Amino acid sequence: MASNDSFLTEEQRQLLRSASQGRDSCSSLVPPKSPRSEQEHHAKHCAGNAKNHAGVAPGKHEKRSHSGKIGRPKKGGCGGKGTWGGILDTAGDFHVDRNDPNYDSEEEPYQLVGTTVSQSLEEYKGKVGSIIKEYFATDDVAATAADLSDLGCPSYHHYFVKKLISMAMDRHDREKEMAAVLLSSLYADMIEPEQVSKGFSKLLDSADDLALDIPDAVDVLALFVARAVVDDILPPAFLTKTLKSLPEDSKGLEVIQKAEKSYLSAPLHAEIIERRWGGSTHITVEEMKKKISDLLNEYVESGDKAEACRCIRDLNVPFFHHEVVKRALILAMERRNAEPLILDLLKEAAEEGLISSSQMLKGFGRLADTVDDLSLDIINAKDMFQSLILKATTEGWLSPESVRSIPSQQNGTAEDDNVRLFKERAGTIIQEYFLSDDILEVVRSLEDLAAPDFNALFVKKLITLAMDRKNREKEMASVLLSALYTEVFPVEDIVSGFILLLESAEDTALDIPDASNELALFLARAVIDDILAPLNLEEIKSQLKPGSIGNEIVHVARSLLSARLAGERILRCWGGGTGWAVEDAKDKINKLLEEYEAGGDLGEACQCIRDLDMPFFHHEVVKKALVMAMEKKNDRLLNLLHECSGEGLITINQMMKGFTRVADSLDDLALDIPNAKEKFVSYVGQAKGNGWLLSSFTYGTESELTETNGDRAA
Repeated sequence: MASNDSFLTEEQRQLLRSASQGRDSCSSLVPPKSPRSEQEHHAKHCAGNAKNHAGVAPGKHEKRSHSGKIGRPKKGGCGGKGTWGGILDTAGDFHVDRNDPNYDSEEEPYQLVGTTVSQSLEEYKGKVGSIIKEYFATDDVAATAADLSDLGCPSYHHYFVKKLISMAMDRHDREKEMAAVLLSSLYADMIEPEQVSKGFSKLLDSADDLALDIPDAVDVLALFVARAVVDDILPPAFLTKTLKSLPEDSKGLEVIQKAEKSYLSAPLHAEIIERRWGGSTHITVEEMKKKISDLLNEYVESGDKAEACRCIRDLNVPFFHHEVVKRALILAMERRNAEPLILDLLKEAAEEGLISSSQMLKGFGRLADTVDDLSLDIINAKDMFQSLILKATTEGWLSPESVRSIPSQQNGTAEDDNVRLFKERAGTIIQEYFLSDDILEVVRSLEDLAAPDFNALFVKKLITLAMDRKNREKEMASVLLSALYTEVFPVEDIVSGFILLLESAEDTALDIPDASNELALFLARAVIDDILAPLNLEEIKSQLKPGSIGNEIVHVARSLLSARLAGERILRCWGGGTGWAVEDAKDKINKLLEEYEAGGDLGEACQCIRDLDMPFFHHEVVKKALVMAMEKKNDRLLNLLHECSGEGLITINQMMKGFTRVADSLDDLALDIPNAKEKFVSYVGQAKGNGWLLSSFTYGTESELTETNGDRAA
């Protein structure tokens, strides 16, 4: 009878089915359910199980998955995101008899379309690339982790590591920082440590190929390796182990050596590496300083020491705690009634180890450096500062031995009055320049100071003040250097100024975490602007300690200069914030020279040059006039230079700089103008004869020029 259900009544069929599935039948007590209600009851029961196993609410998926994603089964074999898993699995075989007079096709269990969990590496690569691009666009770590989890295939995660870093290497610092943050977030929870190490190994193996497309690949990849060690996602032993396995002449070996010697061995390497691409906190220095000021002011108002300590801890910038100390001390000096509260907070922070002794000492040291300036606003600032030091040492949270290293406590190290006075005046001149953008006023002010021995200090002060401001001021500083070059400052003074900057780079980084990158850009920009020659970088490097931060900055500047389209990128690195656009100026110069060459008026051409109002860029007029004279075989253009020199419109220094720039490009010019060198020799002779150039002007192969001039004279 079991095989022929049609001879049974509905009640008998129900009882037989329940018995065959091993259920505890209650049919004698409860009215039997219809096949339809039994099906619904079973589906609800299984949906509840699915919620428990897969974390999916009942009813979220209906009939079949429409997500289009590959479902990764769980260990039990059912339930992955986007799949039904084992929802319809039961303890026995459930089926509906098609011969049943009450048969309804909708009662049939749904036939699920199975998905293939395994996928090829090529499929994985394609999906990973899209995930990384989306992450760079959204900066959503959680969404990226979810997408990577949906992909499954944890054995391929080493490729995700490699792809993420290689894509970030050819992008801006923002994406590099984002890549480092993502790796740190996914480590262990999503990506196994072995997969991270394997990903970096693959990157090192392909470093030679990466260097073909990314000129500074070695430096960038070394930074990623160092950052991974600092972030504790790569063990230091990885470097030693990998060093032995790489070929001696490979770029990968250079990466490991650079990571070890240049980054991980440097003083304060952790802070420097973490801030190299802008900092994992995604907050600017100015914003951080404001947060510190706000929490200190709030503490003075409320007196809640525990809350203030919590806020300092939540800032999560232990390497910047010296700023907390400095601002707290200034606040105590400004608001005398707040001094007990401030000293109590600093004592508490020191005793519980929240602010380290080195950071505490740096805070006091930085205040000592600025106490003279504070005296202008706070009467008796120096006496107050000495009092604060005495109280800190008496209470025991500042050691008497360390106090001796604070500048104001040292005997016989008081700064020379003349130097101090020059720095103050130079600071005022620079501040006014940032407000007015008046280069001629700066030149006049420097002439009034009449202190050429301190030119290097002015260069240092200019760049230091610009680094702590916006891109507009940085651009203005570069433009001012270009204007002062040769007209006011000889190149030796500018070289000395950069040496002073690089020697104090470590101290500068305490106030400006991104100082290394900024200084490298200023160095590279000086080369692009023809202020410094590439050989000057060698001279600067020779004056710095091997392995120092300054030495590394010179190396970074070289990397920037060797990159593709370096000139254009570096010229635009700060956006041309002063409104002085190099390309626009060159275009105007081209047009005025073309108009004059076509038969224009000499006086009008001189007026146009005057209207440019860029005397520091007149060397470009000289260069383009000489090149155009060669190209168009029209020596009439030299008449314009003669007139400009006679009027004093173009100075002899700018004239010499223009001739020098043409001489530098003679080999390239000779490819298009066969007689370029002969023409140049002729122009030099004419310029010297008419007094545009000093007779001492020489360049490169001076012997050849002399011989040619001698032949012509004969």
